[in-house]
Amino acid sequence: MTLHLYDTYARSLRPFEPLAAGHAGLYACGPTVYDYAHIGNLRTYLFVDGLRRALAFNGLQVRHVMNITDVGHLTSDADSGDDKIEARSARSGKSAWDIAIEFTRAFEGDLRALNILPPTVWCRATDHIAEQIDFIRDLEAKGYTYRTDDGIYFDTTRQDSYGKLARLQRDGLQAGERVELGDKRDICDFALWKFSGVPGQRQMEWDSPWGLGFPGWHIECSAMAEKHLGAYFDIHCGGEDHVAVHHSNEIAQTEARHGTRLANFWLHGAFLKTGAAKMSKSAGDFLRLDSLVQQGVDPLAYRYLCLGAHYRSSLNFTDEALRAAASGLARLRVTVHGLGEEQGDADPAWLARFTACINDDLNYPRALATAWELLKSALPDAVKKATMARCDAALGLGLLAWRPVQAAVPAQVQAWMAQRAAARVERRWAEADRLRALARAAGYDIDDTPQGQQARLL
Repeated sequence: MTLHLYDTYARSLRPFEPLAAGHAGLYACGPTVYDYAHIGNLRTYLFVDGLRRALAFNGLQVRHVMNITDVGHLTSDADSGDDKIEARSARSGKSAWDIAIEFTRAFEGDLRALNILPPTVWCRATDHIAEQIDFIRDLEAKGYTYRTDDGIYFDTTRQDSYGKLARLQRDGLQAGERVELGDKRDICDFALWKFSGVPGQRQMEWDSPWGLGFPGWHIECSAMAEKHLGAYFDIHCGGEDHVAVHHSNEIAQTEARHGTRLANFWLHGAFLKTGAAKMSKSAGDFLRLDSLVQQGVDPLAYRYLCLGAHYRSSLNFTDEALRAAASGLARLRVTVHGLGEEQGDADPAWLARFTACINDDLNYPRALATAWELLKSALPDAVKKATMARCDAALGLGLLAWRPVQAAVPAQVQAWMAQRAAARVERRWAEADRLRALARAAGYDIDDTPQGQQARLL
């Protein structure tokens, strides 16, 4: 049963065949660590985790490389504005190095909370300056660079193929629409190395053959991906916002240096939206995972929510959708836990059905639905549990490790129960239903038993 993935470069669904038998090289664009990740960012990393788990589910040994951008990402993706980390440092009074460490640690904590597998290799841009300089020197020797007052730029007019990933129409791009040209020769040209400017103005800067400065954002990923995976590897992925600029520029650099498009497959996850707009830090309206936790939401409820939408489809985030996901996760946990401790052998037919789902371009919504169908089937509980254990290796919900928490019913829920009991005696059914709904919203259902009302966790 072959895994099929949608390749943005080809704009088609393609069978995945690893370049080296039994192995898969995967590069994922990581965060720029100038702020906390928001849940929209984290949806992308959940998609990457689902991809990695699917590759492993198909028996492949995955080398997963993720970068940390701790220098060189300017306010605009197209090389204008301030360095995001330097700007945060100026506002906070902390050093740029401390800013990067603080938000890297916060990001790693978010991944752990969401049960996202850590990459095989973490790579920081600031640890790979030499590789980036070597890459730029090679591009210079091949005639792909030119110098301006503020840096060394890549000449995209040397490549007829530039922008194929995004299907850019160069003739239709007018100067000033995407970015002011300045000394650039073409609107699509991009910075490889930026000069520091006023001495002492920057905290993060390095000597180079072209002068004191720092690398451009795009060269970082090309250089680090090549070092840890080679000049041509299996899969490069990230958010859909990377297609037009960042990933197009990564491809351009590697084509110029090595004649490859860097990765055999390019995969991109869709945005998380709130209403009609994507969630973004620049808009100041973003939600952190910790914000949900403070509201009493289990982080894995957000993972469950994301499993319910295909990675290439936008997902609209609402409180109602999150509550429904929390309820669904709670029911799934209770159901799996109720199968008992004994495990038999996984059922091959059900595993085949589940595998067909994730091998259909990571169709986790259908895979999750298949898992529910399995639990409702007539299979013996021990077989169900063994099969669910295999399925959860891909779902990543930690179902077999979950145990119910024996906790006292909160005072507020007890008060609603007392009020509901009185309402039922007085036949105020609408009020009784309202109070039960309040309890459910707080994570408890109220059962009417011969012994009276009993509250249970959803």
